[in-house]
Amino acid sequence: MANKIRFGFVGTGRISDWVLKGAFLDPRFSLEAICSRSKERAEAFAAKYGVKKTFTDVEEMASDPDVDAVYIGTPNATHKDIAIKAMNKGKAVLCEKPMASNAAEVREMIAAAKANDVLLMEAMISTLNPNFKEAVRYMDEISPVRHWSSSFCQYSARYEKLLGGEVTSVFDPAMAGGAIMDIGIYTIYPMVRLFGKPDSLCASLRTLPVPDGSLIDVSGSIQFSYPGMHASVIYSKTDDSFLPTEIAGEKGNILLDQIHITRKAEYIPHSAPTSGRGLPPERQDITCSMDGDEYQCEFREFIDLLTYSKKESAVNSLQTSLTVMEIIDEARRQNGITFPSDKI
Repeated sequence: MANKIRFGFVGTGRISDWVLKGAFLDPRFSLEAICSRSKERAEAFAAKYGVKKTFTDVEEMASDPDVDAVYIGTPNATHKDIAIKAMNKGKAVLCEKPMASNAAEVREMIAAAKANDVLLMEAMISTLNPNFKEAVRYMDEISPVRHWSSSFCQYSARYEKLLGGEVTSVFDPAMAGGAIMDIGIYTIYPMVRLFGKPDSLCASLRTLPVPDGSLIDVSGSIQFSYPGMHASVIYSKTDDSFLPTEIAGEKGNILLDQIHITRKAEYIPHSAPTSGRGLPPERQDITCSMDGDEYQCEFREFIDLLTYSKKESAVNSLQTSLTVMEIIDEARRQNGITFPSDKI
């Protein structure tokens, strides 16, 4: 592999702008090509970053010998087809979360990665965040863990548009949209990373109809059962919340200020029982120095894997991506939410 990892970016939306801020901080990263369905959008995006090569066809870009890896930042429903086309050309793929529309598509992507012997990784920043990694180091201090509680609620202007009858891609069932796919996944993915697949789940999602009569979720809460512990998550695009994520164990607790991008982490060891009459336990700040940009961590992980010819991340593993999508599929099933891709 060359000293520089030459990326082709698929998608010219704001997520591509966001992740590039972090990507450029890794000296091994190089932006080689831009691909968009629109020639004009591809050229405008490329000009902004001084990129010479533009494409409107993914397979053509993935056939370019100057492209080592492909980043996918397009709507959810397009991830599978784009990823498989790139991997069939021998390219490593960093795919924006969620990995695909459903678990069946993720299985197809994993099969393509193995068949072509290439790296495939979901671009989930939460579990690669330095503060989350530090929290994992303290898990033994609080074990056995008895409860995971996580919240991500962020009011969206696109919700206002939905109420007004305008369906943007984030709330479009045809694009595999919905709040659980957009932000609810941030509360579920780290849970699966730490504890694996739950024994059972009960999902209560708030849904709204879109003009074609199908349902889309705008918020929700899910309860999970694990051997010896429980977990609960809440997410919403209709209101804000500032609840931390908590990992509660018999010997202490870990608090993360926000799960999608943890900027502050605390460890709280249990003190002697006082029946509420003594001093509260002392909180220990275990916050790490942050990267220059929150998206730097996912490119560092991906480029490290490519550099050492690894085909899978031990943190953002393919099994984690599959299990998360199986959970979301079941949550949607329990609440009558279907995507066109579910029926294929």
